[in-house]
Amino acid sequence: MTKTVVYYDGACPVCSREIAAYQRAAGAEALEFVDATRCDPAALGAGLTREEALAVMHVRGADGELRRGAQAFGAIWAVLPRWRWLSVVLRIPGASVLANLAYRGFLRVRRAWRR
Repeated sequence: MTKTVVYYDGACPVCSREIAAYQRAAGAEALEFVDATRCDPAALGAGLTREEALAVMHVRGADGELRRGAQAFGAIWAVLPRWRWLSVVLRIPGASVLANLAYRGFLRVRRAWRR
């Protein structure tokens, strides 16, 4: 079975704390976590540069599809039993749009937090 790969910004303390929560969660063994700030470029796989991976959350699903932004979070949540309900919420019409708007707002603030 191929794991879902989560590419995250290890230089962002908020991002790192969230990833740590996912890593401790039941079901996390189905996820592979790649710190895009420290990994070998080959670990990012096809179609993803370090700059892209650090700019926005990316997840490569077990199906090989690359997801970004709120859809990336939805892919993570769908794998983790206690978080799965959030992936269902994202499927409500308009919820994904709102989640992406909120995430873009977070990305603006995140610049100040990066080490």
